[in-house]
Amino acid sequence: MRNDRSLNGWIIVLMALLSGPNHATDLVPTRLLGLDPARDIATAAVAACRKEGYQVAVVVTDRSGDPVVIMRDVFVSKYMVEIARNKANAVVMSNSSSGELRTNMARIREELNELDGVLLMEGGLPIRVNGGLIGAVGVSGAPGGDKDEACAQAGIEAVQERLDFAD
Repeated sequence: MRNDRSLNGWIIVLMALLSGPNHATDLVPTRLLGLDPARDIATAAVAACRKEGYQVAVVVTDRSGDPVVIMRDVFVSKYMVEIARNKANAVVMSNSSSGELRTNMARIREELNELDGVLLMEGGLPIRVNGGLIGAVGVSGAPGGDKDEACAQAGIEAVQERLDFAD
């Protein structure tokens, strides 16, 4: 009888080890920003800036920094589009706003601005769901990065509740 208990204990331990979580995962579940909310973020950001009298470019990227939506108002140059994209890339790189990155990395700002496709200026914000980064929005063209950032924030706020409750 004592042998049976010992054998049963080992079987339970072995089953627990075999059925435990797999530490090497072949597939990683993730949430991706869809085209519709990305478009709505860009549209709301442009509208917020228009309301203040500014014409801007808006770039919304996925979590990897690939553009999902690029939108520019009529009189905005292609260079503002590039600046907006580079602000969004700074967000993806740092997982923080481009303004925070600029402040936190002030001592190496010039070096970071040498990175291809990254620009440390205010106007780029992370798009998050449950604390996780799903994308970024960069805005450029308003007279000041703080105004660009306010428009980016308005764009995110336009869809944040929808993203928070998305399945």
